[in-house]
Order: sequence, then structure tokens, then C-alpha cells
Amino acid sequence: MRISRSRSVLLAGAVAVTLSATALPAAFAAPSSTAVISEVYGGGGNSGATLTRDFIELANAGSAAYDLSGFSVQYLPGAPSAGSLWQVSALTGSVAPGGRYLVAQAAGTGGTVALPAPDATGTVAMSAASGTVALVSGTTPLTCKTAADCATDTRIVDLVGYGSAVVREGGGPATGASATASVTRAASLSDTDDNAADLSAAAPTPVNAAGETSGGTDPGDPGNPTEPGTVRVHDIQGTTRVSPSDGQAVTGVPGIVTAVRTTGSKGFWIQDTAPDSDPRTGEGVFVYTGSTAPAVAVGDSVLVSGTVDEYYPSATTQSITEITSPRTTVLSSGNALPAPVVLDAAAVPAAYVPSAGGASIDALPLEPSTYALDLYESLEGTRVQIADTRVTGATTAYDEIWVTVEPKQNPTRRGGTLYSSYTDQNTGRIKVMSLDTTRPFPVGNVGDVLSGTTTGVIDYASFGGYNLQATELGTLTDNHLRREVTRKQKGGELAVATYNVENLDALDEQAKFDTLAEGVAVNLSSPDIVSLEEIQDDNGAVSDGTVGSEATLKRFTDAIVAAGGPRYAWRYVAPQDGQDGGEPGGNIRNVFLFNPQRVSFVDRAGGDATTAVTAVPTRKGVTLSVSPGRIDPASEAWSDSRKPLVGEFRFHGKPVFVIGNHFASKGGDQPLHGRYQEPSRSSETKRVQQAAEVNTFVKSLLAADKSARVVTLGDLNDFAFSPTMSALTAGKALKPLITTLPANEQYSYVYEGNSQTLDHILTSPGIRRFDYDVVHINAEFADQASDHDPQIVRVKVDGRH
Repeated sequence: MRISRSRSVLLAGAVAVTLSATALPAAFAAPSSTAVISEVYGGGGNSGATLTRDFIELANAGSAAYDLSGFSVQYLPGAPSAGSLWQVSALTGSVAPGGRYLVAQAAGTGGTVALPAPDATGTVAMSAASGTVALVSGTTPLTCKTAADCATDTRIVDLVGYGSAVVREGGGPATGASATASVTRAASLSDTDDNAADLSAAAPTPVNAAGETSGGTDPGDPGNPTEPGTVRVHDIQGTTRVSPSDGQAVTGVPGIVTAVRTTGSKGFWIQDTAPDSDPRTGEGVFVYTGSTAPAVAVGDSVLVSGTVDEYYPSATTQSITEITSPRTTVLSSGNALPAPVVLDAAAVPAAYVPSAGGASIDALPLEPSTYALDLYESLEGTRVQIADTRVTGATTAYDEIWVTVEPKQNPTRRGGTLYSSYTDQNTGRIKVMSLDTTRPFPVGNVGDVLSGTTTGVIDYASFGGYNLQATELGTLTDNHLRREVTRKQKGGELAVATYNVENLDALDEQAKFDTLAEGVAVNLSSPDIVSLEEIQDDNGAVSDGTVGSEATLKRFTDAIVAAGGPRYAWRYVAPQDGQDGGEPGGNIRNVFLFNPQRVSFVDRAGGDATTAVTAVPTRKGVTLSVSPGRIDPASEAWSDSRKPLVGEFRFHGKPVFVIGNHFASKGGDQPLHGRYQEPSRSSETKRVQQAAEVNTFVKSLLAADKSARVVTLGDLNDFAFSPTMSALTAGKALKPLITTLPANEQYSYVYEGNSQTLDHILTSPGIRRFDYDVVHINAEFADQASDHDPQIVRVKVDGRH
């Protein structure tokens, strides 16, 4: 089993993992992106071993040959004594890009299988259980005997400690080495300077520079067979999500090459043309070749030998069954491909995924006729076909588009698929990507149709889960989705809007300002008050102590005027540097824009980053202690998070209180498609705390004046059916307006093909007449200024409230 720390290039939209410096005993040189120690085996010739010699294998993850002239590999016992010395084996030649380099070490009396012809030979009798191997620039023996000392030796290119080795990279050595197991780096050749994370135990698979494995290249040798072995693809896939062959070597697995990936993490898919009768056991599998371009073509009949591995894109995702370190024999070319499995509404079950009470579903027997995710898992690596599918998630910057194979499943008014509860998942959603790099990817919006047939193989990624890697892509039919324009407020209506403007700062391009400004001036018809989320300080991600946003807001309001809108004024409370979360250095905050020709802001001095605003009862109602102000900024609920902005406005002489919010993100929650079911929503705890703080403050206003007009709005990062919303509305202090819309219009955000609501406007009981609208201008479109749609409420403010 591998949990990846480096293959984000394979996963569209994936986020690179940064390792904490505290994970290392000292500052080793930067992790190598070229030459690495890929495998260490000290059990050669031992009792029970198959191979007769120890070996060290090097690999080159780079794009150019790595010269080893004058280099050496050196070995130190796992628990060195005062008299222990590093033993040196000199190297010559080079490692080809994507290639291997084999160093044979001492032979024993056991074993029956010879190594392939080594590229260098040493005489070191390595321990099977524990030791340290270093790739060194030079042949002078190292002298360091602790991890900290070795970390300062700049001659060390890479270092692997295994077993109980004292000298190792990271928090622990690689484990599991024995007379029958080596420690092997992941096929991606990831080097994070953490041996325990980068290498794991597996059957030894020495490969030399010529690509030969144990026993040489004789056509009859198991390493390059001409006849199928005893293991078939369906045996590898098994009846659960984890292969029964995980970690085991397989020889001569037959199949037809159905698709080839030549970018990112490279490889190809094979599918058996002689399937078994069990619908749970898949007939396709991915053959992972790492940085090496596959030397096969679609239609080739092949025999693949290698090691079966369950690759986990992250700790919470499901895995991909792969054959790694492959040796491939092409038997013939131009063969017909297996007929694709048709995915449509009749094929996909109504239930989404089995429950394991929050635990892993890895070991549960697949039930592809009952659960959609079990069906997709049973088809992993298999050719499938979809036809005339409606687009439910617009084309992304990573050339992905979401479609549904169940067109009648929870449709929205504008063509999306509504996500309406934790228990009612949309089973027909699937992400489509393309393996054809010669054709531009279609740019589609929600409601368009991917017409005709799209054929490819089912794959899995950390973002989005199961996806179709298309070899033949349908054509896009434009449904002519248009951006909405809401009506203009009437004279007696106060229009209040919320808009997440996605990390806007003064260093952004003018085009972003102009598009967002048009959204305010035209699509929102120039609201009287606009509560903005994600306004950053004036130099964005630059971390230099800047916290003001004056230049950002000047550019934005100028752009609104240029788009035909009014000259807005603004109010905000600048955060303390680095205390409000968001992009590091950005000092994200909430901001009020308001049109002074229509509404006035009541300024009360004293509001700052650390002062809490309070409700002040008066004979004429309630006022604020400071305006603008923040709700209890010292509360743990707001730790490293945006604090709500509260402002007191007057419209036609009547007070209106507005609370702008941006609750904690959903980052850290387990994915809907992940290995843990039901998924944990760990981020929810903080949002519930934040909602309770806002609810308490609103109740303090209502306690002073039960008729107080309060508008609470913003990016709450949670759903209308969530515990967050329950905490926010407790005691009927606030009414969520999203639930007043028809069900198929209750969304403002699209994620992984689900139309859902993270943004909200809520009103107090004192607001009895209102007109509410979600204005769809971003989330459903490939070309978007923000990933959120704005919302607006028009409130009738008069003597009767």
C-alpha cells in the first residue's frame, strides 16, 4: 500500500503536500528530483531467500542522464559502534532518465536465482534486517554516524536507513526488510527525505540499466514470458477495493492495451478479453510506468509482469489498483478492443455507497448492483461508454468537466444536479477527462450536453473520485446558458447583497476587477449595500505587515463606476497581521460597500481588530457600541479565521443592522467518495461554534429591540441542512432565505458536479417583507470571476417593518 506524497501531477486540481521541517532530524539536502536509491535488499543468499546476492538499486526520476562517474554507494550497520566504518562500492557510467542502475553486493550460500547483470559490483555483506545505504558524490568513506551529522554532509545525494537504523532520513527508517523482502521506493520515485514514508517492504525486484530483471532476458524466463501466467486481471482486482495480491509480484498477466497516458504519471491500461462471471471482479487495471513513457500502443496484446500495488492518492481517498515496476512483452498489435460497458441511468444504482460507521470500506465486499461507488470500483480500469450526458459542472482550468449519466436525478432549473442532503447523493455524476493531447478540450457550462458517445477507462483521483479518462470524446452541444440579471430595487426597498470575490487584492489584473464590478453594477443592479468576502490586503500574499485594503477597494469601486454603478463608500475593520486565516500574507477580511446616495452608515468610533461590538439598548431601540465592529474577536471560535463584520445603517431614517460573515472552510473534511463512510466533517465543529457566536449576538440585538431589522449574510461554507445552519437559526432568531426558493433553485455554488449552497442570507423576525434572489453569474460557467454566485435581498423598510 502506498499513500502518495508526490503524484499530484496525476490528479487534476491536486494540491501539493508540504512536509514540515520538524519531520527531519536535521536539514538534509533538498529531496532529490533525479538520482535516488530506489531499492535496498540485504537478504540475498540468506536462508529462505530466493536471490543469491544482496543489491542496491538506483533510479533516475529526471529527464536527463545522471552521471555516476566518481560516485559511490556506501553502507553502514544499522546500529553503528565506535569501530563501525562506512563500506564503499565505487560506481561508473550513468543512470538513464527513468532508468535503473544495479549494484550487486555480497553473495550468500542460500537462494537459487541470480541477479541480472549488475552495472557495478561491491563486496559488502549487508544486513537483511537493518542498515543504512548512502549515494555519495565521491568515493571517500563517510564518517558520520548519526542522522544529524550525516544531514550536514553535502556529499550525500540520497540516504536510506531501514529496519532499526540510527542513520536515516526523516522521523523513522523504512520498515519490513527481511530475508525475503527489500525496502522499495514508490514507483513514482518520490523523495520527501522521510525514509519511512518513501519506502516500504516488498518482494525484491532488481532491475539493471538494460531493464533486465532476475534471470536475464531469455524469452522463456518468467521476467519476460511469452505465455500467460496463472494470475489474471480479475484475480488482481478481487472482490473488495483492495487487491488480494497487494504487494505481491505477478508474472505474465495478459490483456489488451485499451488506453495510454503519456503525460504526468505515465502508464497504460490493460483489459482481459476472457472475463470471469463475477461482476465484482474488474477486468481492467492500470500499469504504472512512472516518468517513463509507455512503450506500448492501444490494441497491443501484452503480458505484464511486476508488483501489484494499491496506490492511495491521499490518506482519506480510495485507492487505485496498479501493476508497478512493469516488464511488458508485446505479443501482437492492432487487436480489437473489448466492448465498452455502457453507463447510463439503468446501469447505476440509486444508493451511493455502503456505510462502515465512519470506518474504512476497503475490506467490504463490493455490491455493484446496490451501490454506485461499488459499481465504479468494479469497473476500475475497464472500458466504459456514456452517451448524450448533461453537464453538471463546467469545464475547469485542469480540462475536466462533470456530467451525469442520470439526467432525471435532482435537476436544477438551469441544468445542474442539486445536492440536497447528506443522505441523498447524486450517483450519476462522473468527471470526464481526456487522454487525447492533440485535441482541445471542450469548454462547457452547466446545462450543456456532451453529445454522442464518449468512451474511455474508469480511473480514480483524490479530487472528484471516479472519473472517465476518455480516449474518444463526444462533441459539446451549447445550451446557451446566460448570466442572470436581477431586478432593480424600488424606492422603498433596501437592497442588500453578498458576494465572495475570491481573494481580491490590488495586485490582481484589471480584468478581474472589471468582471467583478460588472457583476455588482449590472447583474446585481447596484445594491444599496454589498457585503464582500475575501478582500485581501493591498499586496495580497506578500507577507510584510500590510493589513490595509484601501488601494484594493479604490480600484474595485472605480471599476464599479466605470461599469455604470454608483460611487460606493466602504467600511471594514482591518485584521491583525496573520490572524484571520486565508491565503498566507493576504490578511483576508469582510468589507461593506454602500451607496451613500441611498443609505447612510452610522459610524461609531472604537471598532478595531480586538474590540467586541455589543448591543446597546436605548429608549428608541438598539444601537451598536462600535460601528463597524467585530463579534467577540477574542473567542476561540474565530481563531485563525475571519471575524464577522457588523455595521449599523440607516435607510429612510430606519436602522438596519448588517452582519457580514465568512465562516471556516470545509478543508480537512473527508471526501464524499473516500474510503471512510460515512465521511467525517471535522471542519464542521468550528463552523457550529462560529454560528453560535453570531446567533448569540443577534439575540442580544433582539433582546434590546425585538423588532430590530437584522440581515446576516455571507459565505458560511455550509449547507442549508447542516448543523451550522441549525446553530445559526436557533431560537428562530434568523430565517434562512435560501429555503424560500423553489427546491431546484436552492444553490449558489457548484462543486464536483453538485449544485449546492455555501452562501446565505438570513433575516430577523423584524423583516417581514422581502424579495430574495440568487443571481447565477459564476458557479455554472467555465469562465468565472469567482466560484460563488452572489445573492441579494430587497427589504421593504417602513413603519410596519
